[in-house]
Amino acid sequence: MQATAEIREPWREDVLPGDPALVERLTEASGFFRPDEVAVARELAEERLAKGPASGYHFILAPGEGGLAGYTCYGPIACTTASWDLFWIAVAPGRRGAGLGSALLDLAEQRAVALGGERMYVETSSRPLYRPSRRFYQGRGYSPQAVLPDFYAPGDDKVIYVKTLPRAWSGQEGYDAYRA
Repeated sequence: MQATAEIREPWREDVLPGDPALVERLTEASGFFRPDEVAVARELAEERLAKGPASGYHFILAPGEGGLAGYTCYGPIACTTASWDLFWIAVAPGRRGAGLGSALLDLAEQRAVALGGERMYVETSSRPLYRPSRRFYQGRGYSPQAVLPDFYAPGDDKVIYVKTLPRAWSGQEGYDAYRA
């Protein structure tokens, strides 16, 4: 486990022109996503860049040496009143285990609550590669609600998690812990 490192720049929520390429590079380097999934991650950043908040995609980006140390993309689920989706969360391989993923998730949850969110949904794969991801979500208070067999591919189920978000947020716990 790597020692906690300082983020040299503050968290960013605005997607800048160079960010789609950085998101693409980070998701590709993570080793978790297929090329078509990496392309979608980039497309969401491009959509946010083009349409701003009207895109429905919200980002929190953690700058790192030569790119992004991590990022998350989340947003309201269409045709719901208070349900939000965590579309993406990725942390650079060399930065895992230091609390950055937890900090990003905490901030995404906090922002969703501020915008009227009451529940956050996460979808992930059942493949062994994603076992640490499933443990991560469960450790952060997410509970599995559904399994859709063979959703992504034969033998690759979709696991859907949900967390009821606290109405009153007590602060940026994950961020503060990461910065400590």
